Amino acid sequence: MKMIYKPQEYRIKDERMKPFIDESEIWEILDTAESTKENVRAVIKKSLAKNRLSMQETALLLKTEDPELIEEIKEGARTLKENVYGDRIVIFAPLYVGNKCVNNCTYCGFRASNKKQKRTTLNEIQLRAEVKSLEDNGQKRLILVYGEHPMYDADFIADSVRTVYSVKSGPGEIRRVNINAAPLDVEGFKKVKASAIGTYQIFQETYHREAYAKYHLSGQKSNFDWRLTGLDRAQEALIDDVGIGALFGLYDWKYEVLGLLRHVNHFEACYNVGPHTISFPRIKAASDSSIDPKFEVSDEDFIRLVAILRLAVPYTGLILTARETKELRTEVIKLGVSQIDAGTNIQLGGYSEENHKEQKLDHEQFEIGDTRNLGEVIDELLDKQYLPSFCTACYRKGRTGEHFMEFSVPGFIKRFCTQNAILTLAEYLEDYATLEQKEKGYKLIDVKIEELNKKDSLKVAPLLERLDKVKQGERDLYF
Repeated sequence: MKMIYKPQEYRIKDERMKPFIDESEIWEILDTAESTKENVRAVIKKSLAKNRLSMQETALLLKTEDPELIEEIKEGARTLKENVYGDRIVIFAPLYVGNKCVNNCTYCGFRASNKKQKRTTLNEIQLRAEVKSLEDNGQKRLILVYGEHPMYDADFIADSVRTVYSVKSGPGEIRRVNINAAPLDVEGFKKVKASAIGTYQIFQETYHREAYAKYHLSGQKSNFDWRLTGLDRAQEALIDDVGIGALFGLYDWKYEVLGLLRHVNHFEACYNVGPHTISFPRIKAASDSSIDPKFEVSDEDFIRLVAILRLAVPYTGLILTARETKELRTEVIKLGVSQIDAGTNIQLGGYSEENHKEQKLDHEQFEIGDTRNLGEVIDELLDKQYLPSFCTACYRKGRTGEHFMEFSVPGFIKRFCTQNAILTLAEYLEDYATLEQKEKGYKLIDVKIEELNKKDSLKVAPLLERLDKVKQGERDLYF
């Protein structure tokens, strides 16, 4: 076989807190990729051996148009997910804290020029009511979302995180808070880290500068480089769990996939660790928004890009959001997704009973596609033999950043995660499930324990011991 892949020599040298995107280089990699059956199958084989792909190798998958090879890519992604993550699906909920914004992003309902948007910032009482409602439904993991506004500075974010952690409702508690907010300076990130956050997410939206300028008209977010280096500053502040993402539909989806991979390479070169998660939301309808349909991503291409991302970065978590419909989420989860939101309500104050409303675009950032409650999502996961997980053990055990990679890359993380997923599912079944759902859930737990017994019987006895304690009322047990 003719091997055309070589370690990438980047035109822009990777340096801490320095921009690293060269558009012409990404296009050259795409344009010169020779997507033959031999090459594509060799790349899939490399990924299935749990090796991360280069940009050139990923480009071969992106250039593939042969239906037979596309199916092989999808099958490779399904196999890789099972080998690395098993049947576990981590569940979280987004909680919007404030939608004031100084930016003008043409696709976003929160943009400053949108006079139709109802502006709200949750006060402490309202925030506590939201968290209580989420806990009463069984949620354990949240991501707090903020508009980009001077009001939502590092102190505000840190205070809201501490408030969330302080709310306890019956057996309910939030054990891990992640953040999706504006880029901060290093000192700001240090303040937020001190509040015990999990992952800090910043999505570049598009890695193409010209397209970025077209959609981001004013405000701090219009500064491409400031946003691009935002998570470098987080790393400098010792936040070693970071999440990246692109908003698919702003520019060519194949280019954006390579942009994400270039971002992964930058982190590994500068900080010796990749991002904890990659998100791949698609453009959805938003209040008074303006979107160029030229780069709309079809369902078919969306499914392809998720499969390719799974193969390209075997050990990075992939997050699928409720922007997508129930039907498409069911399909895409098979291809390597490790985290989903469930029971999602993106209205300000939308979770608590006194503030609950029907979906209204003038109260939301965008339109969501999957409006099922948490119990309905868990029901479907159980029916399809997926293991719903609310696990936060890695954060508590220090398995983050480089330490997480030490566990995950050899494949050990799957064994930790399966046990912890079982324990957190059992908590949910004991505290929040219907009798029918409880019976269904424990049947699945029995199946998973038997599978674990065949692979690693030494782990079963301590798991059963903890599981019995959960049934007796103990909580927050983990490995």
